[in-house]
Amino acid sequence: MAKNIWYTNTSNPIINMTNEKLIKECKRQEESCLYTSTTLYIWLREARFWKAAFIILPIILGAIASWSILDNPNIGWMLWVTASAALIAGILPAIREALNLDVNVENISLLASQFKHLQDRFRLAADTGEEKDFASLDAEVRDLLERLDEARKSSITPPERCFIKARKKITEGHYSFDVDKKPS
Repeated sequence: MAKNIWYTNTSNPIINMTNEKLIKECKRQEESCLYTSTTLYIWLREARFWKAAFIILPIILGAIASWSILDNPNIGWMLWVTASAALIAGILPAIREALNLDVNVENISLLASQFKHLQDRFRLAADTGEEKDFASLDAEVRDLLERLDEARKSSITPPERCFIKARKKITEGHYSFDVDKKPS
């Protein structure tokens, strides 16, 4: 006997079948945004650390460079430490500028929040999709997909290590909510 594909709780089963496809796509995009936003947030933490390091290290190295002068007139081996610290303190700001850390932190932060917001919106669209007519759900999903396309236009590419850390956090359940777990 053939399986009954018509839904008994609706007057228009074809529309619901189409809604199901849109709901499935919303769930797929929600998951994609979860991975992307988590990867970007992990990368953002790293970028903020390195930005702080490139600001603080030259200050510390500059202090070390002046230390031997203040400590002892018989410099000896401290001359090498002083010269090295001064050299590194002078180079680090140029490296920081070349890496464009200020702009990267701002861009990563903006994109991470955009993808996290899109993740939530796709989840809501999927959760409420069965209650909407096809035209309404379709318009909502199209709007979200356009916003997703806009967010993806950025040329920022997170390092692979950030994605690996994100995948580990997600699969370990760091982003699972108790309310979504089925009672056992």
